[in-house]
Amino acid sequence: MSILIVDDSNFILRFVEHNLRAAGYEGIYTVTSGEQVFSFLNNNENYKHIDLILMDVFMTGTDGISVCKALKHNPRFSSIPVMIMTADAREEILQESFAAGADDYITKPIRKTELLARVAAAIKLKREMDKVKERERELLEVKHKLELANLELARLVSLDGLTGIPNRRSFDQTLVAEWQRAYEEDTWLGLIMIDIDHFKQFNDTYGHPAGDSCLQLIAFTIRQTLKGSLDFAARYGGEEFAVILPATNLEVTTEVAEKIRAQIQALSIPHKSTALPHGVITISLGTAAMKPREVGPTAWAMLVQAADCALYKAKNSGRNSVRKAQ
Repeated sequence: MSILIVDDSNFILRFVEHNLRAAGYEGIYTVTSGEQVFSFLNNNENYKHIDLILMDVFMTGTDGISVCKALKHNPRFSSIPVMIMTADAREEILQESFAAGADDYITKPIRKTELLARVAAAIKLKREMDKVKERERELLEVKHKLELANLELARLVSLDGLTGIPNRRSFDQTLVAEWQRAYEEDTWLGLIMIDIDHFKQFNDTYGHPAGDSCLQLIAFTIRQTLKGSLDFAARYGGEEFAVILPATNLEVTTEVAEKIRAQIQALSIPHKSTALPHGVITISLGTAAMKPREVGPTAWAMLVQAADCALYKAKNSGRNSVRKAQ
């Protein structure tokens, strides 16, 4: 532990230092003016190691009360306890000292027993306060880690475990949010529903590990095909995917769907059990787009139903195609 003694009387400095060292205190430092206090504390960041400042009230130059006030207003020094040493123990002097931020006082002439008792109490309190602050820092760190863990958990909960893209729960939340935003801004909202053609036969022929890899590659390709920063792709369930396109009308939504269809076919994932002529994995897509202002602020289910109906038409008209809602 370290103590800084501040007094312009060499006798007081030597007396206090001698008694503190005799009591077993190490790291005793002395300065003779208020100005030197700040130079000492700033030098090599000494303020980090000082446990107590014993300071005379009346000194040549800046008085002890002014120094105390300046210390307490500086975030680097404010936690260091200050004990005022004074030969003038009038009520107004003590009030002014405590108002400046002093933690305790001792009157002159200084008595050894009182000095050691007050110093021991001040340092004990400082140690306890340091423990409290350390505990607060630890709790803040734990809180920060917990917040990060919760954010990661929320992210994981919103993602499909196999494909890594948003899941059905995330899709439902995003659809509602985008519908409400489109309602407020009076813009279009496009939706694409996607189904992998004859995927059950693919799984039966190549096995579920191959089916999982196929789903992962298709999810990746859908996301790569989307260009808008707000475009949203999700695994809707099983071999179904969905794409939300904010501020996108039916024509553009259908163009995006056709690009996705072409990109998936271009992957050339072998599918010898398909009833389609290409012998590769293909997809069917249904598109729809609405202006929420025209159908209502909570009618997002109508958009899903319309895209689903269009998907049904695509599947029943030969598959590997895009159909749009009427």
